[in-house]
Amino acid sequence: MPLVSCKNLTLSYESEVAVQHLCIDIESGDYLCVVGENGTGKSTLIKGILGLMRPKSGEIVYGDVNRKEIGYLPQQSAIQRDFPASVWEVVLSGCIGKHGIFNVTYSKEDKERASKNMKIMGISDLKKRSYRELSGGQQQRVLLARALCATTKLLLLDEPVTGLDPLATAELYSLIKKLNREENITVVMVSHDVSCALHDSNKVLHMGSNGAVLFFGESDEYRESSISARFLRCDCACHGRGEHNHV
Repeated sequence: MPLVSCKNLTLSYESEVAVQHLCIDIESGDYLCVVGENGTGKSTLIKGILGLMRPKSGEIVYGDVNRKEIGYLPQQSAIQRDFPASVWEVVLSGCIGKHGIFNVTYSKEDKERASKNMKIMGISDLKKRSYRELSGGQQQRVLLARALCATTKLLLLDEPVTGLDPLATAELYSLIKKLNREENITVVMVSHDVSCALHDSNKVLHMGSNGAVLFFGESDEYRESSISARFLRCDCACHGRGEHNHV
């Protein structure tokens, strides 16, 4: 059974359709790259999977995962970048979903999980640092470690490399690939950085106007499709990545 299935799913904001008639299966171990121009419903789909939006029609069926077991890395705002907390506090807060917002007493297991995820992200030495004082790349590592505290199964990433320099971008992509390949965490990533994202993804969902599906399938098939041509452009971040042996 798929980890998550969208069955003829339509999502909308009042009368404006954002995703329509979407039929996809997300299998355990997948690395799905969701692409398309602005306003094509990519972030809306993420919100739907998280349960933050109710379907207008169709349904989302969860297999061996529930919504509380999904890790989420949203697009970061200027206010979030200036959040006045320590790195340890930010990462540990990823465990709140397991207890509820009104029970913030962290267990020994929570703290061990947070420490483990900080080690995976290579930020253990930043534990006592103020989050707001970190570089953009360091902040994204912290937020990814936080998202991992919520899950061992499924990560939803919404434009995780936006605003990062090429080196930080390459390093973050390498970490995401490592989570997928070595930790067997299923990844669904919204990205405008298509050429780079395709290096690691095994599937692509390309969304068009009004959230219509233009392509869903294997990454190799997408590379050969006519719909991919205008989106597959080399950029500096890709040239700097090589085979992601940075980590």
